[in-house]
Amino acid sequence: MEFLVRTEILLPADTPDDVRERLRTNERERAMELRAAGVLKRLWRVPGRNATIGLYEAADPAALHDALSSLPMWKWMDVTVEALATHPQER
Repeated sequence: MEFLVRTEILLPADTPDDVRERLRTNERERAMELRAAGVLKRLWRVPGRNATIGLYEAADPAALHDALSSLPMWKWMDVTVEALATHPQER
């Protein structure tokens, strides 16, 4: 199944710079692992916000949840997920 996933990172304003940078590094590394595993297909930044839009592929919603919750910034994410279905014109 494919999913359109919108995320916005809501780290507290008082998060120390070194912690913020370590989280970003770890987040990038985990995203690359998900990409290598074929789970994260595409990723776009949303200009002007600490947000992304991603195209993910997972066996089911539970597998997607497991992938997303493995991200280091998960507990500071506002996440919206839309399951995608193939349009008849794409067949």
